[in-house]
Amino acid sequence: MQDQIRRIFDESRSAVRQAEEHLCGRIQQAVELIVASYRSRGGVLVFGNGGSAADAQHIACELVGRFQVDRPGLRAVALTADISTLTSIANDYGFEAVFARQVEALGRAGDVAIGLSTSGNSPNVVNALIAARRGGLKTIALTGEGGGRCGELADVLLDVPCHCTPRVQEAHAVIYHTICQFVEATVCEDGRD
Repeated sequence: MQDQIRRIFDESRSAVRQAEEHLCGRIQQAVELIVASYRSRGGVLVFGNGGSAADAQHIACELVGRFQVDRPGLRAVALTADISTLTSIANDYGFEAVFARQVEALGRAGDVAIGLSTSGNSPNVVNALIAARRGGLKTIALTGEGGGRCGELADVLLDVPCHCTPRVQEAHAVIYHTICQFVEATVCEDGRD
């Protein structure tokens, strides 16, 4: 068992290392998109399914609350968190519409929509990115290798070069923590100007 545990840790390190090499410049672009939105009094909408739903909530809480330093809260909403809204939309329009409908209702031109889908092909995430583009939002997709349909809809594609869902999600956590750290640092710097 210990050999298998070590193998899992090695695979995780490898996925994160490959993501770093593959995505460093695009992570910077994602930070710049989000900072530009906040500078123009915009915000962030985040969404995904399963573990990615939890990641969406994690991203939103880092922005609304704090990541590492005390600062004013930043407008961010996880579209995965309101069960009454999710179930009413799913009931009335189908599960494929649960995020798109919220993007239509809550998103404003200049906001950033962040979709998480390890396959890149989750229909409700794809539909939300389509709605975001129609509404004038900038789009970021966190996916596995290649990006799938989400990659075609993303202004910034953060596709981890891996096909193993747990390893992709582990790399996603490093990616979004990095984004939150630089967004927070830039916003704090702006506040001192």
